[in-house]
Amino acid sequence: MATVAWIGLGNMGGPMTANMVKAGHAVRGFDLSTHALEAAVAHGVTATASIAEAVQGADVVFTMLPKGDHVRSVYFGEAGILAHAAKETLLIDSSTIDIESAQAVHDAAAAAGFRFVDAPVSGGMSGAAAGTLTFMIGGESGAVAEASGYIEPMSANIIPTGGATTGQAAKICNNLMLFINLASTSEGAVLADRLGLDKQVFWDIASVSSGDSWALRTWYPLAGVVPTAASNNGFAPTFTAELANKDIGLAIAAARSTETPLEIGEHVQQLFQRLIDGGQGAKDCTMIVSLVDGSLAAPAVPASATALS
Repeated sequence: MATVAWIGLGNMGGPMTANMVKAGHAVRGFDLSTHALEAAVAHGVTATASIAEAVQGADVVFTMLPKGDHVRSVYFGEAGILAHAAKETLLIDSSTIDIESAQAVHDAAAAAGFRFVDAPVSGGMSGAAAGTLTFMIGGESGAVAEASGYIEPMSANIIPTGGATTGQAAKICNNLMLFINLASTSEGAVLADRLGLDKQVFWDIASVSSGDSWALRTWYPLAGVVPTAASNNGFAPTFTAELANKDIGLAIAAARSTETPLEIGEHVQQLFQRLIDGGQGAKDCTMIVSLVDGSLAAPAVPASATALS
């Protein structure tokens, strides 16, 4: 079994490390949040006081962090991973971040003599807890193959995507499609309800017809239909509106850098921004349905206010 260093023990990192411990790995964790660290310790993770302590003697280092800036800060600098890990340690970033940050870490790791892969995940908090995540892994083929062995206890699917940053590219494009599907599912669900269709009957039809999607089957935004949906629990977060806005923003930024028009994606991003402006950013992203049914009358913000830099 391996010695695993894990940086970032939040909503995803916490349950992912629990599955690593269950598989028999010795996991040393670090997080700035005392609450997150204590929760991980309760599931068998050994707490450390710094990145340097966590990575000492580790076979592999995982990072699971909110944004590209956080990933850069954890890998770079005198207190970072590259300064303290042994050169033979494999580095795996499972955050969902911008392509530029992923490339910067790939380049810096290679220059310092490390093997590094970008390996973002799909499946959300429920998949992290169940050990059924899909990992998309970009990097040098040997490092990808080695990473796959460590990832196995947390995953149902491990898919090599190609060279550096292609894992992030796959995740960004996948989430773009997810959130567009969620918006269309919300509109269809509310319209069907107002036309007098029974909620369950309409879901039964759509889930085996051309309106089907993962968002419909897993995140249905009307309560009382899909057990896994946050709509059954007051939209307590499984994936927050703020995170959805961040992820679709990554797709929009990538699209602009490649001169790819995303008219639908940009509109959906504005809907998530309206949720945030209405004070619902910490709620589940499926609360986007409130902009369709009128239960949240957040004012639309000007395009200039939502434009990405």
